[in-house]
Amino acid sequence: MSIDVIGLSKEYSEQKAVDNISFAIKQGEIVGFLGPNGAGKSTTMKMLTCFVLPTSGKAQICGFDTQVSPLEVKRSIGYLPEHNPLYLDMYVKEYLNFVAGIYGLKGEVSKIIKTIIGNTGLSPEQNKKIGALSKGYRQRVGLAQAMIHNPRVLILDEPTSGLDPNQINDIRKLITDFGKDRTVLLSTHIMQEVEAMCDRVIIINKGKIVADDATVNLQKRFKASLILHVEFKNEVLKQQLKEIPGVEMVTENGRNRWKLAATKGTDLREIVFKFAVETNNVILQQNEEEQRLEEIFQHLTKD
Repeated sequence: MSIDVIGLSKEYSEQKAVDNISFAIKQGEIVGFLGPNGAGKSTTMKMLTCFVLPTSGKAQICGFDTQVSPLEVKRSIGYLPEHNPLYLDMYVKEYLNFVAGIYGLKGEVSKIIKTIIGNTGLSPEQNKKIGALSKGYRQRVGLAQAMIHNPRVLILDEPTSGLDPNQINDIRKLITDFGKDRTVLLSTHIMQEVEAMCDRVIIINKGKIVADDATVNLQKRFKASLILHVEFKNEVLKQQLKEIPGVEMVTENGRNRWKLAATKGTDLREIVFKFAVETNNVILQQNEEEQRLEEIFQHLTKD
């Protein structure tokens, strides 16, 4: 496993920030690490990256114990913390050259820096001081320093913070491409990011893991009932739809457009098709509404 966490806990005086959590992430996985503010996400990431020592339990990165072999762990990971620490008086290329030196990169360092600047979209700003950059470009510099040494594991805490929609798409592609043959653990509050990039989600709440599964499995598990959106060609009365067996709720969404909620365990698709045939109507559009990850998150983390 690229990341292996076993019974990890962290206490601050009377407060237990992380409470006996365990999970494993293998190579090639991009995993979303979600939770409300104060849930223990950043503390967990700091323990995985050797910035904070656990109170109990252990974590291994690429087979190296974070407490026994911290230098080997740091060589194996790229880390972008929540509050991106940068040397604001340094120029972008100067800073990346400095980071390359810390990692002991050898060979054509200038070529490596040029490639990572291009990949992270920093080319227009590469000759500026970091302090003169916008928040979005500073975030790109943080990503560049995390990826410059081509790490086997990438740990990202709010990687798209401060980016505009176009920048987010670029960084999303970069992270997705990176994660094809390596490991990415990313924390974010933007559920669309998780749905777009992650096949698996770990949700932590009050220091404990409350869910760890593939996104599609979570959606299936928490789906209370089928929601069907239907558009008919001809007029349909609301009362007619209410009388369809298995329909629990009917909501009008526009001219001849309806949102139908089924009783638990009922699949309305065939039933509604039969209704259309019997009433000499035509279904122009019909689609099932998926349970949104945001709704699942709220369900699992509400007080």
